[in-house]
Amino acid sequence: MAAGRGCLRPVNQDNARFALLALLIGLYLVCGAAVFSAIERDTERESQRRWVRRWENFSQRYNISRTELSVFLRQYEEAGMAGVRVDETRPRWDFAGSFYFVGTVVSTIGFGMTTPATAGGKIFLIFYGLLGCAATILFFNLFLERLITLLAYVLKTCHERQLRRRGVRPQLDCQEPGAKTQSDSLAGWKPSVYQVMLILGLAALTISCCASAMYTSIEGWSYMDSIYFCFVAFSTIGFGDLVSSQNMRYDHQGFYRFANFLFILMGVCCIYSLFNVISIVIKQFLNCTLRWLECRCCYRCRQKLLPSGCSAVLPCTQRTVSVEADTLHESGVADGRRQSGEMISIRDFLAANKVSLAIMQKQLLETSSGYPRPGSPPRANGFSEGVGALGVMNNRLAETSVDR
Repeated sequence: MAAGRGCLRPVNQDNARFALLALLIGLYLVCGAAVFSAIERDTERESQRRWVRRWENFSQRYNISRTELSVFLRQYEEAGMAGVRVDETRPRWDFAGSFYFVGTVVSTIGFGMTTPATAGGKIFLIFYGLLGCAATILFFNLFLERLITLLAYVLKTCHERQLRRRGVRPQLDCQEPGAKTQSDSLAGWKPSVYQVMLILGLAALTISCCASAMYTSIEGWSYMDSIYFCFVAFSTIGFGDLVSSQNMRYDHQGFYRFANFLFILMGVCCIYSLFNVISIVIKQFLNCTLRWLECRCCYRCRQKLLPSGCSAVLPCTQRTVSVEADTLHESGVADGRRQSGEMISIRDFLAANKVSLAIMQKQLLETSSGYPRPGSPPRANGFSEGVGALGVMNNRLAETSVDR
C-alpha cells in the first residue's frame, strides 16, 4: 500500500542549491565557450593560413618535400617536449629545474613544460603527487584559517576603535548577558564576507602587479602577458604557454629565482583564499535565488520543491520533523503509537536513528577539533556547517541576512 501512494518527497535546500549551481555552471561554460570562440577563432584561422604559406614557401625555396619537412618538424616538437632545445635555455632536469617541477606538481599548477619521460619517473610522480598535493591542500587550508583569523582580529580592532570614537563603550565577551545595553556590542562580532573579499582582492592585485613588473623587466614579456601569467599561475590553471625562470642566465639570477618562488607562493595562497571567499558570495546568491523562486512558485510547487524553514548555511531543523513524520505515516502510526502486532522494519529503524547518528557524528567531529573547550558556551545540537575551506569561512565570517 505504501508503494501505491507514490508521494513526491520535497527537495531539500542543499539539493536544490546543488542543482541550481550545476545549472548555472553549465550556462557559464556555454557562454564562455561562445565568447572565446568569437574572439579567438578568426585569429586561429589567420595563423593557420599564414603558417601554410610559410611552409609551402620554405619547401619550394630549399627543394624539400613536404613529407620530409613534416617529419622533421614533428621530431623537433618531440625533442622540445623532452626538454631538448637548440636555443639557450637551462636544463630542465638539473636540481634547480627539478625543484621548480616538483613545486608545480604539489601546487597543482602543472605548467607542462617539463614532464617525466621514463616509466620510473611517471610511476614515482603518481605516488609523489598523491601525497604532495594532499599536503599542499592542507597547507592552503591552514593558511586560510590563520589568514581569516588575522583579518578578523584586525577588523574587530578597527570596529572597536570606531565605536569608541562615537562614544559607545564596546561590550566585552566576558560581561554578563544581562548587562548588555549597547546595540553595537562586540560580543560575537564577525567581519563581513565582503570586507574580507575586498582585502584579499587588493592583496592579490598588489602581488600580481609587483610580480608583473618584475617579469616584464627580467623575462622581456609585455605587462599584459605578465598579468596574464600571474593569474594563470596563481590560480593553479597553469597553461604553460608562458613559464618564468626558464632561461639559462639572468641578471641577479639567485635573487630572481627566490623572488619568483616567493611571488608564486604568496599569489597562490591569496588567490586560493579569495576563491573560497567568492564561493561564499556565490552561495549567498544561490540562497537569494532560491528564496526568489520560492516566492514566485505556488504553494503546491513550493511544498514539493522548496520546503520553507531551511537555511542555506545553518542546519535545516525541519528535516528531522519530516523524517519522523514520514516514518510514522508509512508505518501506520497514529498519535506517535505503533499499532499492536506490527514489527518495526529496518527502514523505519534507520530513519528513526538518523538524527541521533548525525548528532553523534557532529560530536565526534567537534571532539577531534578540540570542542567543546573549557568555559565555552554549549552549542546547539545540529548538523555541522561543513569542513575544509568552506567550513572555515562559515565559522570565521559573518553571513548576511540573505542566509538567515
